[in-house]
Amino acid sequence: MAKRKSNGGDVDGAGSVLSTVGGPSKAPRPSRLGPPNPIASQLIEKVVSDAQLAAEMPYNTTKALEYGDAAYVPHEGDTETPTSPLATASTSTETVASPKVGAGQPDLGDNPLDGPLDRVRVDDSGRMLTTNFGVPVADNQHSLKAGLRGPTLMEDFILREKLTHFDHERIPERVVHARGSAAHGYFESYDDLSAITGAALFGAPGKRTPAFVRFSTAVGERGSADTVRDVRGFAVKFYTEQGNWDLVGNNIPVFFIQDAMKFPDVVHALKPEPHHAMPQAQSAHDTYWDFASLSPEIAHMLLWQMSDRAIPRSYRTMQGFGVHTFRLVNARGASVFCKFHWTPVAGTHSLVWDEALRLAGADPDFHRRDLWEAIDSGQFPEWELGLQVFSEAQAARLPFDVLDATKLVPEELVPLRAVGKLVLNRNPDNFFAETEQVAFCAAHVVPGIDFSNDPLLQGRLHSYIDTQLTRLGGPNFHEIAINSPVAPIHNNQREGFHRQQINRGRVNYEPNSLAGGCPFQAGARGFVSVPEASQGNQVRGKPALFADHYSQARLFWISQAPVEQDHIVQAFRFELTRVQTPAVRKRVLALLANVDEVMVTRVAASLGMDVPAPLPPATDRPPHPYSPSSPLSLLSRPGSVGIATRRVALLVAAGVDGPQTRKLYAALLDLGAAPRLVGEQIGKVAASDDAPLDVELSFEAGPSVLFDAVIVPDYPDGECTLSRDARALEFLRLQFRHLKPMLAVGSGAVLLRTAHIPDRLPDGEADPGVIAADSCDLADALAQFVAVLGRHRVYVRDTDPPRL
Repeated sequence: MAKRKSNGGDVDGAGSVLSTVGGPSKAPRPSRLGPPNPIASQLIEKVVSDAQLAAEMPYNTTKALEYGDAAYVPHEGDTETPTSPLATASTSTETVASPKVGAGQPDLGDNPLDGPLDRVRVDDSGRMLTTNFGVPVADNQHSLKAGLRGPTLMEDFILREKLTHFDHERIPERVVHARGSAAHGYFESYDDLSAITGAALFGAPGKRTPAFVRFSTAVGERGSADTVRDVRGFAVKFYTEQGNWDLVGNNIPVFFIQDAMKFPDVVHALKPEPHHAMPQAQSAHDTYWDFASLSPEIAHMLLWQMSDRAIPRSYRTMQGFGVHTFRLVNARGASVFCKFHWTPVAGTHSLVWDEALRLAGADPDFHRRDLWEAIDSGQFPEWELGLQVFSEAQAARLPFDVLDATKLVPEELVPLRAVGKLVLNRNPDNFFAETEQVAFCAAHVVPGIDFSNDPLLQGRLHSYIDTQLTRLGGPNFHEIAINSPVAPIHNNQREGFHRQQINRGRVNYEPNSLAGGCPFQAGARGFVSVPEASQGNQVRGKPALFADHYSQARLFWISQAPVEQDHIVQAFRFELTRVQTPAVRKRVLALLANVDEVMVTRVAASLGMDVPAPLPPATDRPPHPYSPSSPLSLLSRPGSVGIATRRVALLVAAGVDGPQTRKLYAALLDLGAAPRLVGEQIGKVAASDDAPLDVELSFEAGPSVLFDAVIVPDYPDGECTLSRDARALEFLRLQFRHLKPMLAVGSGAVLLRTAHIPDRLPDGEADPGVIAADSCDLADALAQFVAVLGRHRVYVRDTDPPRL
């Protein structure tokens, strides 16, 4: 009988090491697993160190800390360090390298998905066309056929892949805020705010945190126009080292409703009416105003919605608000209430209604284009972040409930503290991959930020997460590059649609000993909710102070400049004129009768109606007598950037003063403005100095509404031929009607007179925005023009009905 060769060394339990099921009562420690090879040696090392790691944790030492008084203090999880990295590996072969699996040197505690977006950016320069699986495509022009005139063959996998992917390119649009634009940037803290919050982005002066910001309209579908009357979303994703914080707000500090239970109702009422799917992206229809007139808590929001806040000049010139009352929490667990405000450095400016309507046709992408062009030209938009911080004791003394999302905190009661700035300095590489797939969630906060009991906010904490499951295909939307944090991700969540993370090891639960207790809970270093005591019985209802529906609506009205009040009345007139049901109009007037007598009288008169009796109030408490608050007026924030990014049209035709036009063009560029030569058609026009000018835009492609101001240069050799062009005359009339500055030099003033542009106001005073000058006074005239343009509009020209 032949002698069996010895493997050499201790082989007890080797079979159990080679198996994935069962084993001896004592952990095996063989030195060989058969013929020697490096992987077998690693498998022994893995099994031995794995057993040692588990033995180091004979029981869960922190379990007792989950109960009683100890539970009030979060505890850090119990961990042990493995004797070998292989102890926590999925496989002993993880050191095998390849171009696909990597270098075979795992970085313990690392998650490459939280790296910069460079890891997923793709460029095709110099590369051949392939399928999604890397097969080179020989012919991208034709499907595979049985002969030149024969049927297309099912075996054409290239055609089928291409069509299948195309058929599934679109994802469901957002139910609200479907129409949006976004950009990358950063937030820079002014101060160390650690005394009031543990949020890392406020941890030191000059600290910069990457950010991604998405602006949006709320009601319209993805293909609707930018300039509709609507609340605008202002959502900021901060990529902090503590995780992502999403401050998901609006450009209006209050909301339509007080409780999340009513959110589906208000959105259904605002959206196109379900029987015929009209109108798109408008509130001017019966179902919205029917809902509004039966929901008096909406009164404050109605005033904001009908104001110029709902038709901003650009995303860059609108404020942003967190809307809700949040909490700031410091390292000691002490908390204060907080309201978040974004204030644009460029000032708060709006469109006028007729201009907004025309822009929807002339350029439905007006706001999207404006944001892109400003960033791409290096004119980076900036906002300052301000905080209103107040204690619970201060909140209790306010004449309203800070948990009511239909109320704001007047700055006279709680001043604004500037704590940092937001700068947008990079456009996205791909609209779909970034802007469309970004997922903002109100529930995404970091240590140092916490929620209040605002019932609308509490519902949002569920709704945002829930909607992403459908939109982005499942629970792993956090792994989409734009959504992944720069902070490490380590947890026991596994699988699901589109999972990208490939986790090492066999442990996907906690507590565990087989992974040394990792990942372990962070204890006090993690997110800790403010331990707010609850009170009262279970109930469906609202606090008594929520019932004051009209005091702050009146505050907003009396805080507006006269021209802003005019625009609010005109907006109500437009909206309610389009309502078909007389009873709905009457009910809206009855609601407004509780806000302000002068306002409702003017609105009723504009509709040819009498003022009805006011709606019965929901409380016996008398309205609070607020004093006007100047920060609530758009005109209170003119901005500090001068005329930077303002679009100025210079109207040119044959015979224009070439040197003067070039001088004006260059001067505007030097001030940061965006001048364009506009004429009858693109191409060269003869100038007075025999150096032709190149027209950049025709009147059809560059209508008046695309510009913030207009200049008509001199025509030294005679009358400007544009005086016979109806499009040029309409351009000037609309510039005047939309309250924009106008400068005419020398004989260019003839064109203004031909267009019947008056240079005086109805009261006989000179119109400060219609400037005529001789060529010799050009410098002074341009300075005057620039000063008026810096104030955005000539509101003293505003009349109802408008002249011209």
